[in-house]
Amino acid sequence: MRRITDVLEGLNAWISLSCQLPTRIVHAISLVLVGIFFGTTVLSGQQAYQVALESDRLVRFTSRTVIDEFEGTTGRVDGLVLLNTEELTDRAGGAESEIYFEVDLASLDTGIGMRDRQMRDSYLEVDRYPYAAFGGTIEQVVSLPGGMFQVTTQGILGIHGVEQERALTCNLATVNEGYRVNCSFSVFLSDHDIEIPKLMFLKLNNEIRMELNFILEPVELDSEN
Repeated sequence: MRRITDVLEGLNAWISLSCQLPTRIVHAISLVLVGIFFGTTVLSGQQAYQVALESDRLVRFTSRTVIDEFEGTTGRVDGLVLLNTEELTDRAGGAESEIYFEVDLASLDTGIGMRDRQMRDSYLEVDRYPYAAFGGTIEQVVSLPGGMFQVTTQGILGIHGVEQERALTCNLATVNEGYRVNCSFSVFLSDHDIEIPKLMFLKLNNEIRMELNFILEPVELDSEN
């Protein structure tokens, strides 16, 4: 499995650019970049997906302490998925599947400007580590009633320059030709060498609850028989 840092440089540039370009241009470029970033040939019977940039995207983190609770949000999440099947089924997953997602940490907004600046500059150090990234494979897909799926992934979560092996489970719902993705999991700041701030206006728990919500849409690529 490739490390996050093996693909980070190219994807950083792409995802930063993707948030600034018109959607139609972004999608055209994506057709080329899916193959480049995955470093694999899309074979007959496989299907690639990308985060739908024109749809609502949400990443939310929540910190709860004894005396305080607050959340931060951003819509700047992007990524690519390669299925080893033509659509999501119980047969999907394994070594021939691949996923990669990134969140722009510099765009996190907690509603208080001073808190945002302290969090970005002094703790997340977004000038050095601008993205949180997760890359890996689909390990298991469980079909549920109503066009729903529970998808378990195995991969590497990179935050603040520190990478951790993680298994993450998401719920997917069929939406037109794509899927609505909902993920919820915990991140421990100490696992990624992030100091736990104790400032009056920025008190964070070591355990941060993460929630992601976005749509994956199919990417039409030429396939190799």
